[in-house]
Amino acid sequence: MDAAPDAPLQDAAWNDVQRLLRRAAKLAGEVDSDTFMQAAWQAYLDERPGLREALEDKELRTQLKKLRKKGLIGQA
Repeated sequence: MDAAPDAPLQDAAWNDVQRLLRRAAKLAGEVDSDTFMQAAWQAYLDERPGLREALEDKELRTQLKKLRKKGLIGQA
């Protein structure tokens, strides 16, 4: 299946995303940038069930790998 026909749809969708992000930033007014970014990230995660858990699992595996490399925990 050729991916080219999807490109205009993806471009249109991305244009909508950018437009909505600009609108959200404008509506946020004097809101601190960290607060705005946290809210945006939270909304992104809320719309992608399982992503938060996948990211947490990945971070845990990374931490375990570092601890094993330092010899602080054994390998099962």
